[in-house]
Amino acid sequence: MTTGRRPAPFTTPRLDALPLRVEHADEMAAVLADPALHAFTGGAPETVETLRARYVRQTAGSPDPGELWWNWVLRERGTGRLIGYVQATVRGGRAEIAWVVGVEWQGRGYAREAARALVAHLRATGVRTVVAHIHPEHAASAAVAAGAGLERTGEWEDGEERWRLGGG
Repeated sequence: MTTGRRPAPFTTPRLDALPLRVEHADEMAAVLADPALHAFTGGAPETVETLRARYVRQTAGSPDPGELWWNWVLRERGTGRLIGYVQATVRGGRAEIAWVVGVEWQGRGYAREAARALVAHLRATGVRTVVAHIHPEHAASAAVAAGAGLERTGEWEDGEERWRLGGG
């Protein structure tokens, strides 16, 4: 069904989605440094060291052999700068996805472009169902989910609404 334990890169008209590497932590710490990114998810920006440790865990993969952790950084092709990330936790034919674009690059359609391409990429690997969890007050994320083809389900988990494309 899926193509392997490691994620394959993919592209959009303006972005390259590159498989996450620990070395991305230095640049990504700056991209993710704005506290506004945590308004709906909680927490605070991570230090380079903390982010590097998280990337070590993420690139090592899930300890569950039936689950894949696929993470990509988003590189803006025009500037060569990293601007955010997308991720998918894949279990069989189902994936839970998330996306984050740094504050400096928000409002330009990058999140929608990346999420749409991520969904297409996952579907091409055999994923039938794609799920995202969206905070009820996060209109921008709801618009991204809708732009990627996901629909509201009316189901809730931990204060977030489940959006879905496909059955299951």
